[in-house]
Amino acid sequence: MSGHDHMLRVEGLDAWYGRARALFGVDLALKRGEVLALIGRNGAGKSTLMKAVMGLVTAKANAVEFDGASIAGLPAHAIARAGLGYVPEERRIFTNLTVAENLSTGRQRPRDGVAEWTPERIFDLFPNLAEMQNRSAREMSGGEQQMLAVARTLMGNPKALLLDEPSEGLAPVIVDAMAEAVMALKREGLSIVLSEQNLRFAGLICETATVLSSGAVTYSGPLKPLLDDHDMLEDKLGL
Repeated sequence: MSGHDHMLRVEGLDAWYGRARALFGVDLALKRGEVLALIGRNGAGKSTLMKAVMGLVTAKANAVEFDGASIAGLPAHAIARAGLGYVPEERRIFTNLTVAENLSTGRQRPRDGVAEWTPERIFDLFPNLAEMQNRSAREMSGGEQQMLAVARTLMGNPKALLLDEPSEGLAPVIVDAMAEAVMALKREGLSIVLSEQNLRFAGLICETATVLSSGAVTYSGPLKPLLDDHDMLEDKLGL
């Protein structure tokens, strides 16, 4: 795998929580402009993989490269500053700030080759947020908070995004709005790893998939065969 066509390349990644090993030799390759589905049951290691790439858990790897440069061993803030955006499962937003204030906390400098995100562009992407710019984030629904978490990360003008379970616990109409937004980001050329248990959601957006079971990769390739063959999917999910 050459680093040139890949935005993110992970080889032989192991990770630990304390003494418990959580990932075993994981490989992941995200092409430029691709949206890759990261699939697995609860506890399979999806969140751990994202945290390990972001430098948030103890990990070692043969290679972790982002946009052609090694990010292995860098602190999380340096990885974020390099242009890798991360939206964790627990939606880290400031509930005591308004929508507009949350967006301003995410702002980073413009980057070469990446269209700059402004609040105006964010509100085009998430029309729901446009109507509540001055609302306190604690008064928003879970779905609106999830959109705000993605929007705040986009204000950092990332080259790639790690989205951890963006549809979890959301009403179907909000899931569809989130899918629309991710498809719009894909059209912009943003590279995205989308950790997802909702396969319908993943199927709307992703062409490729990496499946994790018990901290190891059991499948890497096109998503469609998994969606078409339930037995194959169950096998890869490690029942």
